[in-house]
Amino acid sequence: MSHSYHSLDDVHESIDPQKKKSKWGKILSFFGPAYLISVGYMDPGNWATDLAGGSQFGYKLLWVLVVSNLIALFLQSLCARLGIVRGKDLAQCNRELYPKGLNFVLYLFAEIAIAACDLAEILGMAIGLQLLFGIDLLWGVLISFADTLLLMLLQRYGMRKMELFIIGLIFIIGMCFLIEMFIAKPDLAEVASGFIPSIPNHTALYIAIGIIGATVMPHNLYLHSALVQTRKIKKDSLSIKKSIKYNFWDTAIALNLAFFVNAAILILAATVFHKNNMHGIAELEDAHKLLEPLLGSDLAPKLFAIALIAAGQSSTITGTLAGQIVMEGYLQLRINPIFRRMITRLVAIVPALIVIIITHDKGVGQLLIFSQVLLSMQLGFAIIPLIHFVSDKQKMGEFVIGKKSIFTAWLIAGLIVILNLKLVFDEALIWLNIGSSIWKFLAFATAGVAIAVLLFLTIFYPYIKKSKANLQFHNPIQSLELKQSSQFNRIALAVDFSQTDQIVLQYGLQLAHQDSVFILIHITESASPQLLGKDAEDYEIRHDREIMIKYVNLIQEKGYNAEYALGYKDRNKEIARICDKKQADLLIMGSHGHKVFKDILFGETVNNVRHLVKIPVFIAQ
Repeated sequence: MSHSYHSLDDVHESIDPQKKKSKWGKILSFFGPAYLISVGYMDPGNWATDLAGGSQFGYKLLWVLVVSNLIALFLQSLCARLGIVRGKDLAQCNRELYPKGLNFVLYLFAEIAIAACDLAEILGMAIGLQLLFGIDLLWGVLISFADTLLLMLLQRYGMRKMELFIIGLIFIIGMCFLIEMFIAKPDLAEVASGFIPSIPNHTALYIAIGIIGATVMPHNLYLHSALVQTRKIKKDSLSIKKSIKYNFWDTAIALNLAFFVNAAILILAATVFHKNNMHGIAELEDAHKLLEPLLGSDLAPKLFAIALIAAGQSSTITGTLAGQIVMEGYLQLRINPIFRRMITRLVAIVPALIVIIITHDKGVGQLLIFSQVLLSMQLGFAIIPLIHFVSDKQKMGEFVIGKKSIFTAWLIAGLIVILNLKLVFDEALIWLNIGSSIWKFLAFATAGVAIAVLLFLTIFYPYIKKSKANLQFHNPIQSLELKQSSQFNRIALAVDFSQTDQIVLQYGLQLAHQDSVFILIHITESASPQLLGKDAEDYEIRHDREIMIKYVNLIQEKGYNAEYALGYKDRNKEIARICDKKQADLLIMGSHGHKVFKDILFGETVNNVRHLVKIPVFIAQ
């Protein structure tokens, strides 16, 4: 047995509340998912708005950060509630409710949001490397591609190890800014005055919109609803209530840490730049260059760069997990995790490289802002479905949110959508320069109408159309036409819930005798078992188990003995392990005729498994 299986035991003991003896141990085992979420609220894309707000208006916009944090806490708690109660993530719920066409558009928007977030993280990390080590931005962007393998390494050691790694990066970011606060020595009385709501002028309003618009990340809503399912809980009312409560505490603590980082950036900009009449600081490079001469310490700019690198690196990990969840939830498509990571990173790297090569680093700041505008455009399409799901009495039961919460949720959604549309509209006017071309105006108007129509459908479709049938991950066969033969005693049948299963089962019966035992094997590969292995429990696993029981019953109806086994994580090793454990003397697998590209995309199973087992392997075609 490989080391990866042992790491699953460690993950199981560290995150299963029932394994903890003390009360606090059980409570703390729920803490972790929100820290992966919090990094999205302190990624490099947020820094520019914080710097601009502090340098131009001092401490006066601190209250906007407080409001943004409260909004984020409310929405993320709704996501946690959805995942805990329904056992599905936001993408899976969308697929269940909305029609195929709208679902595909929502999927594309989610992918664009993830790519935009990844773009901000790439640029932030590249800028940090340049500021700290003098590495050219172009090389910094290319170096960021190497962290594709970091996520895979962390996943090998389980969810808890990944959470601890992220918490470590958050600690580095927080300590960097805490030290800088001691160096800058802000006036606490003036800082406190910033919590009194005020909007000095139109420019302040614009920056406030940018702060709110850049706060809630669309991919975080998908991610949180999935991550809370990594905690194994009972499905009784009391256990669910406790899980919701502890996850709320987790979210509150994590997001307040993110608030501290954003507030520290704004306070630092207000103390260092605003008080020295430098009101136009919004670029990360400018802030870094001016920290040393204004504070009289070379430590401050180094800490700024280190925090920037840590912020970029931590955010890119969570973005990849969100991409996997979104693709599996909307499309029911699973691809090799490394290949998935490379696609996300390439989509973000290509525009970064093009801008750097053409503008020679001068357009990086604008590209960073553009990534935040893209994120803003997607936000409403994640928040609105979320409200529909958690306010659905039929699906949420006693855990449906109350009328006050529903009103608050729609108020927040309306505010965010309006503010983000304004931000997008203003940026588009500048970028398109409408007066110079009627075609640009028509293109922009068409895009605006399309977004309005999609928002209308997202809001009102659930009211005019009842939910579709329960989400089906596969289309299992309904009956078996099996022929009888005799040879092997214990026959393992690898099934994937496709039409190939019919062929696999037919060949199994042809090679069996009346006393043969069939061992049906299926490998569950959703995001949760990839991290938790056999200790995972989510909607798809429960659905897979139900189908396996149906398969077993179908075979038993034919007069044969049958049992099933679910495998997790590494499909090849798991099939080989189950065959060995169940003492199978024949393995039958289906062939899908994949060519080279599909083998890379979906993983080459048949060829790998036959090298891992010591029994005959029959390939059914």
